This record gives sequence, C-alpha cells and structure tokens, in this order.
Amino acid sequence: MTEGMTSGTAGTARTAGTAGTAGTAGTAGTAGATGSPLRVGLVGYGLAGSVFHAPLIAATDGLVLDTVVTSNPERQAQARASFGDGIRFVATPDELWPLTDELDLIVIASPNKTHVPIATAALKAGLPVVVDKPIAGTAAEARELAALAEERGLLLSVFQNRRWDNDFLTLQGLIADGELGDVWRFESRFERWRPQPKGGWRESGDPEEIGGLLYDLGSHVVDQALVLFGPAVSVYAESDVRRAGAAADDDTFIAITHANGVRSHLYVSATAAQLGPRFRVLGSQAGYVKYGLDPQEAVLREGTIPAAGEPWGVEPESMWGRIGSGESPLTGGGRPVETLPGAYPAYYAAVAAALRGTGENPVTAEQAAAALDVLEAARRSARDGVTVTL
Repeated sequence: MTEGMTSGTAGTARTAGTAGTAGTAGTAGTAGATGSPLRVGLVGYGLAGSVFHAPLIAATDGLVLDTVVTSNPERQAQARASFGDGIRFVATPDELWPLTDELDLIVIASPNKTHVPIATAALKAGLPVVVDKPIAGTAAEARELAALAEERGLLLSVFQNRRWDNDFLTLQGLIADGELGDVWRFESRFERWRPQPKGGWRESGDPEEIGGLLYDLGSHVVDQALVLFGPAVSVYAESDVRRAGAAADDDTFIAITHANGVRSHLYVSATAAQLGPRFRVLGSQAGYVKYGLDPQEAVLREGTIPAAGEPWGVEPESMWGRIGSGESPLTGGGRPVETLPGAYPAYYAAVAAALRGTGENPVTAEQAAAALDVLEAARRSARDGVTVTL
C-alpha cells in the first residue's frame, strides 16, 4: 500500500513553513526561545474558536491563550469564565499587529472568507500562523500563503483536527499493519440529520463566504482520504441543495481515484435520515466497518478541557468497529477492533514543538492546497456533470 500524505512532512525549524527552512520572525516567538510559554492570539470566538481552538490551546503544555479577537461582550465574558481574567481582548485583527512583540502565534478561527487576508497580514507582521480549515477558497491562494510563509521563514499550519479522530487513527493502524491487505475501496461518511437550515454564513449561497458542506465537512473527508491513500488523479462529484430555504450544498458525494488505484467514495450530508457507517474500507484480505462519530467534539462542546493523565477521546466497546471477510458486521460478523483514543490535543502539541524547533509542522499549507485541488475539481464536476482529471 502506498502511503499518502503524513502529518509530519514539514520543516523542523521553529518558525519554518516547509521542510528544512529555518528563519526568524523578528522578535515574535522570543518567549519560546527562553522556555516560557508561547503566547497565542486567537482570532474569532464563535464555534471554532470557543469549542475547538481555545480549549486545546489551554490544554497544551507550553502554550498560553493571551489575546482573543472579539468585540462581542458575551463572548468576552464566556472566554474569561473559561480561561481566566488574564486574557486580553481586542475588537479587530488589525489591533493585533502592534502587539507583535508580545505574541508568538496567531490562530485564525474566523469565518472562511477572512482566512486569507488575516493570515497574510499576520505573516507580513512576522507572526507564525495556524488557520482553521479550509485555509482558503482556492488551492492557488493556499499556495500563495505557503510561499509567503516560506519567504518569511514562518510556520503556517492548517487545523485539520479530524486526522486525530479515534476511528481515523485506528484505520491508519490497521492499514499500516497490513490487516486489510491491499485497500481497494474507501468509503467515508460524515452525515447528519438537520432537516431545518440553521442559517448563517456556513449555509450562505454567496460564493465569497466559502460556505456549504463541500468546503466544510468535505475538507475533512478529502484530507483524510489523501493522507491515507495519496494523490488524486481524477474526481467526480454530485452536489445538491435539498432543504427548503437552504442556499448552499447540503448533500454532496465525491469520488476520488488515487494514483495508486484506490477509489475513495466520500459522502457529506445534512439530510441523512438514516446514518451510514462512518467508514467502510474494503481490501484484498478483509474489510473494516465503523459506525458513529469520534466523541471529542461532543465533549468539547460540553465545556470539558483535556487534562494530562485523564482519559480523553475514548469510546465504549459497543461502538468499536469490526474487521473480517464474507460476513456482515450488523449480524456480528468479523471481530471487534478496539478503537484507539482520539487525540485532538496532539495537534497543538505538535505546533508548539514545531515553533520551538523540536518537531514538524503537523499539517502544511501544501497539504491543504492538495485537498483544495480536489474540492475545486469536485465543485466543477458537480456543476458540469463531468469527471475532472487532475
């Protein structure tokens, strides 16, 4: 089996954006050089900022949440209640740039359309950057950001937390150990039942918002497929707006043919009245079927922060997947496979190590650009009814 992208293919220098690139960032990051915590500025305190980034930053040894960009008094109060009175607040990203000497990392968790301009400004200010997925609306924009980070000698990383889902880590291990033989087909579903649109920019039909499930959940399932099975050579997609009042795609299917011959069938939907398996992976020796979503998001939404020495990302035995051949897992066929614990905290631990020069960028902008190549091809395929060759 040809392995795809890995989470350790970027540079090891503290501020590096790509392999083997060293650099300095003026005075940004000097706290890390002295061994004191790296100070993080977080742009946005909506769902992504409050549920994912802030708790994971706070849980990471060597990082401290220093400044949050939000003008909303309720969100400011929420952040203080969760992470202490020492947090500073500014109303706009532009207010961060005069604080360059006091910060070591900028995390961008604001709406998708703001990712590129804010990341550009942060890199030009001399600050390393983490950007929530999708890093940009196009692969070309992602590569431009990567080039800017390379030029400035700064870390640019993309928050692809689903690489640390429990089921994904388990599947990676099964493939690496040869349990499935040669994988022939990979089915991945990220399905929900949300018959009524919630509204907001994520469901906007305005192309500038970069909304819809193709770029939201699609960013996750495509990234996972490329990590497991490598580059795509062709893409076919079907994308629909099913719900009354919805303006962006809410039911999308993507078929990828990888260079190594594996075929990935990826489903993202808000209209699935009956949920399919999260993974169904078929190989020359066995298949693996896994139902249910990783529990980490649900626990983070409840306000729980990962703590050293405490169980995290563990699911009950009743949710374990099954591996076997010639039998249905629904009737007890195959054998259960213990699901490895999920590990979202590992992402920011890797970012901290990369900033200190002791580890690698966990998710590079180049990897994100490769996923965007697929998403752009999927959008064209669905629009024109064609298979797109990459």
